[in-house]
Amino acid sequence: MAPNDAGKGQSAEDTASRTGGADRKAGKPAGSVVETLRTIVYAVLIALFVRTVAYEPFNIPSGSMIPTLLVGDYLFVSKFSYGYSRYSLPFGLPLVSGRVLADAPKRGDVAVFKLPADNSTDYIKRVIGLPGDRIQMIDGILHINGKAIERHRIEDYVLHSQFGTVQRVPQFVETLPNGRSYRIIETDHNMGSMDNTREYQVPDGHFFMMGDNRDNSLDSRATDHVGFVPFVNYVGRAEILFFSTDQSARIWEIWKWPFAIRYARIFRGID
Repeated sequence: MAPNDAGKGQSAEDTASRTGGADRKAGKPAGSVVETLRTIVYAVLIALFVRTVAYEPFNIPSGSMIPTLLVGDYLFVSKFSYGYSRYSLPFGLPLVSGRVLADAPKRGDVAVFKLPADNSTDYIKRVIGLPGDRIQMIDGILHINGKAIERHRIEDYVLHSQFGTVQRVPQFVETLPNGRSYRIIETDHNMGSMDNTREYQVPDGHFFMMGDNRDNSLDSRATDHVGFVPFVNYVGRAEILFFSTDQSARIWEIWKWPFAIRYARIFRGID
């Protein structure tokens, strides 16, 4: 029996309706991809904006700032603290001349800067000398403008090596002329290669940087490698730790992760 015309007409309409719906559905995946890409682009732009003008994350790969910062610490650096230069921008793009909205580093700040030797490597040290200061180490004691800086001995600091060895080293609280105090360690008991230096005169527009691990820090005392740091080279001031791991767990050892985290250091401010 042949189908009637009404049936045919109804079938044609249903077919057209289903075809149109299929076309619209077929268009959805393409639209979803575009929306996803747009969301990713927006997220990247927002992240770049935040990293450029507000905060940028850094991690600590060496022990030059022990006991203040440990290997495996992750921290936020405020980009707005000292104003902005080309080194505030991604890849150091030369879009800013000099420094804008400038606010000079203060003595005692822990700051990230670009190594003057190559203007690309990130270093983190403490601001010790300001423009015009005279800096010298005498028998392990820091001198600023001819005066010995106050420091007093506290409990030993316990160093744990990656090989499981333990070393107790002298620890001190050092207080700068502006009243800023922090802890330092002396692994070579005031007899290290950098514990007696010549007097350094800090040039205008530059700063003198030192690590808190005084005998294991490549800093401004090493004039052929770091030397005086130009103000324009500053990236920002270290503000707060947001994560820390003792690195005892490899990336694939998920079961060890909870035991490798230094929970007591998370969200700790940086003195």
